[in-house]
Amino acid sequence: MHRTVNPDRIFEAFPAPSYRGNQEQALQDIRDAFAAGNDVVLVRAPTGSGKSLLARAVAGCARRIDEADPSDATGAYYTTPQVSQLDDVAEDDLLEDLNVIRGKSNYSCILPQERNTPVNQAPCVRERGYDCSVKHRCPYFSDRAIASNRSIAAMTLAYFMQTAGSEVFRKRDVVVVDEAHGLAEWAEMYATIQLGPRTVPFWDDLRVPAIDSIERAVRYAENLAGTCERRKDELLAQESLTPGEVRERDRLQELIGELEWFVKDFRDPQSPTTWLVDQSEPRDAGARGNDDGSGDADDQAGGPLTIKPMNPEKYLAHTVWDRGNKFVLLSATILNKDAFCRHVGLNPDHVALVDVGHTFPVEHRPLYDVTQGKMTFEHRDETTPKIARTIVRLMQKHPDEKGLIHAHSYDIQGRLADLLSDFGVGDRIRVHDRDGRDADLEAWKATDDPDVFVSVKMEEALDLKGDRCRWQVLCKAPFLNTGDSRVAHRLEEGQWAWYYRAALRTVIQACGRVVRAPDDYGSTYLADSSLLDLFERARTDTPDWFTDQVERMSQPELPAFDPQAALGDSSSGGRSGGVSTTGRANGRTSTASSGRRDGDTDRDRGWSRSNRRRSSGSSPLADVWDTDG
Repeated sequence: MHRTVNPDRIFEAFPAPSYRGNQEQALQDIRDAFAAGNDVVLVRAPTGSGKSLLARAVAGCARRIDEADPSDATGAYYTTPQVSQLDDVAEDDLLEDLNVIRGKSNYSCILPQERNTPVNQAPCVRERGYDCSVKHRCPYFSDRAIASNRSIAAMTLAYFMQTAGSEVFRKRDVVVVDEAHGLAEWAEMYATIQLGPRTVPFWDDLRVPAIDSIERAVRYAENLAGTCERRKDELLAQESLTPGEVRERDRLQELIGELEWFVKDFRDPQSPTTWLVDQSEPRDAGARGNDDGSGDADDQAGGPLTIKPMNPEKYLAHTVWDRGNKFVLLSATILNKDAFCRHVGLNPDHVALVDVGHTFPVEHRPLYDVTQGKMTFEHRDETTPKIARTIVRLMQKHPDEKGLIHAHSYDIQGRLADLLSDFGVGDRIRVHDRDGRDADLEAWKATDDPDVFVSVKMEEALDLKGDRCRWQVLCKAPFLNTGDSRVAHRLEEGQWAWYYRAALRTVIQACGRVVRAPDDYGSTYLADSSLLDLFERARTDTPDWFTDQVERMSQPELPAFDPQAALGDSSSGGRSGGVSTTGRANGRTSTASSGRRDGDTDRDRGWSRSNRRRSSGSSPLADVWDTDG
């Protein structure tokens, strides 16, 4: 009888009819890592490795019911932070036995009069003692029952963490986390408590004190939790609730749990978590005191609060590590094993690292240096017009191919969109806003026109295989916002290696968007000179296969600036002028001038570690300080 995972089953559990690339070797290495007694295996697998298929093979090694005692954990979980990744799994015929479950809000009630009502607002949650006659056919409860009783349950990381302690989704033998590189950051985000008008239903009835210490925040959290309990009890006493009251009740329950977790964790002397608190200015700066029972009636009023955990090992222990016996974490960008383990609360001695080789020819995924200067906030006014002109020249170089511009922020996106419109190439440009990003992305992906999509925060979980996109531009080194208190705290402690790894991870993820198979190809252009400095600073954490790309980097031959040539056939395609978008960011102003010098040359610069290295006396912060996000 097997008491836990059986790694010898990994090959028979592989779902595809044959192996491609380095999959067979990867399975052998994972098997050997478990056989050697490791509890956790990190699988560093670049784009195109077929991580989902590897994940299915590992899940198939979990202990089965007929091999277990009644108290033993059996079966497996598959989880990923990316909704799009879960969608891909659900649509993959090779992964049909991964039974997907989503949150209630993703399902609609099937009662005739409630067809457009999400399950989390249906009569079963609105009315006390409601006996649903069709619960056995409810899409949510049906999917939940199937997922909880089958050998492999698949869900987003958010749902997985929310179901910690659930009687339905108990501990399993194996847990597979795909796209696991950001696990620590995701945990920090999920455990962050936002207290403000959008998150506290009765915020306008509160008068919040100025919070000048974390101890003061703990006292306030205790009092606020009590206020939430009383309001929730009032709602529960009603026979029937409106959909709005249901949302309020559920939010209050969630908020109570967050506040109680914070108080309990802070007061636990064994907890490794460091808590930070940020407070905004109140809308009514003249207001004083509060009436939430905290006893601070004479104190200066404060505004919305954000309570943030750092190194949330205890949170991850409860929501992830206590949920399985063995774990496989997959990603292309787990750059440093020991650092990763430290941030997520794992003992590196019990963790193995499996490296999967890249199978895409390096010449199919070239990097090109088209840097125009720094894109830090103080240099942006000068550099952005140069990058916009370079984008026009790249559009000329790729007249019949779709392109993706990684703008990094909505500020940069707006500036570029206005400049490109002023240059006269707006017919070929698409942008998105915060609300319509998914619809605008899908519309761009579906078109056959060689449009250029100016995007924000689309460096991950985006599959642009083949002619969906042949070239892309990184407009800014994706350094974390140093105005964030967590980032600032770490940098004050000298954690610069972590800071550069985080940015490098995003760059590598972005580079993988346009080359998705060994026979695919796509070019990545680097427009921010700080990217070159990043490669130097993070070189010891750079995977060999990405170092190959960096070492081969050169500057391309670009045509002379000619906006009309950049339009290609689109100038006669009958499309309306201007930037194509369903929404525009506010506050955009054009800084373009058609007479401005290009500032770009076509000399072959290549890339040299020695001549890119900064002097030892320079401050790293001087090159990366940015509060734009």
